[in-house]
Amino acid sequence: MDSKELADKICHAAGAKKAGRITVMEMSGVMLSADYFVVCSANTATQVRAIADNIEEELAEAGVPLGHKEGYREGEWVLVDYGQVVAHIFREEAREYYSLERLWSDAPQTLYED
Repeated sequence: MDSKELADKICHAAGAKKAGRITVMEMSGVMLSADYFVVCSANTATQVRAIADNIEEELAEAGVPLGHKEGYREGEWVLVDYGQVVAHIFREEAREYYSLERLWSDAPQTLYED
């Protein structure tokens, strides 16, 4: 599975748990460590964790190993790292505060629609 297909699979898994404003950021021209960021929102810490769990479960079923996960316990911002694709799952307030889309505004961004 290439990095674009992986990003799409992450978007689909996040959408299945009602993630909001799922945005794909093409990072390949901006940084060396990842091809894509997938950024999405949730209303509660419980939903943040449910989205992260579903991404991890769906990718494990597809045979894609998880590289690293951070922030799960707190549930404000969970980072799920699959190497060339990194998912950022935020509570809405944290997403507004950290504003990755503005921070990495040089990266082409696409709103995901299932």
